[in-house]
This record gives sequence, C-alpha cells and structure tokens, in this order.
Amino acid sequence: MGIMDDLSDDLAKDAIKAMDVIGDEQFIQQVSQVIGATSTTTQEAFNTAARVRLAERRARDYILQRVKEHKAGQAPTAPPPSAEDDFEV
Repeated sequence: MGIMDDLSDDLAKDAIKAMDVIGDEQFIQQVSQVIGATSTTTQEAFNTAARVRLAERRARDYILQRVKEHKAGQAPTAPPPSAEDDFEV
C-alpha cells in the first residue's frame, strides 16, 4: 500500500474506534467531510477503508451469532439487511 492508503486506513481505524466511544453513527461521515475539504483522493481512500472495516465487523458479528445459535440448537436468524444505508457520503 502507498502512503495515502496507509494513512487513510489508519484514520478509518481511529474513526471507527471514536465512533464506538462517541456512539454517533454519523461520525465517520463527518471525518470524511473534514478530509474531503483538503483532499478528495484521500477522502475516497478513507471512505473505502471505513466501509471495508465496517463490513468486516458486521460479517464477523453475524458469523459469531450463527455459531452461537447453532450450538444452542436455535433456528438461524436471517442475515442483517443491506448495509448500503449504514454509511453514506
């Protein structure tokens, strides 16, 4: 990865951690706007990194939930709805 991708990924990790602490789902959008005011290229890299990391988290949560349900003999729950509305910029 190049410096822009590395920095954008680091920012995405930090923004997701901050979002969890703050409890504001819009926080990543706000950070994206701050980045975009200076560099739209970096903003796009940040948005991609944030989306990938949030999608990975969501998938892992679903995997853990399904395994837990299986072990408990419960019927499996359906996958969560599409994440397209979770992160808009």
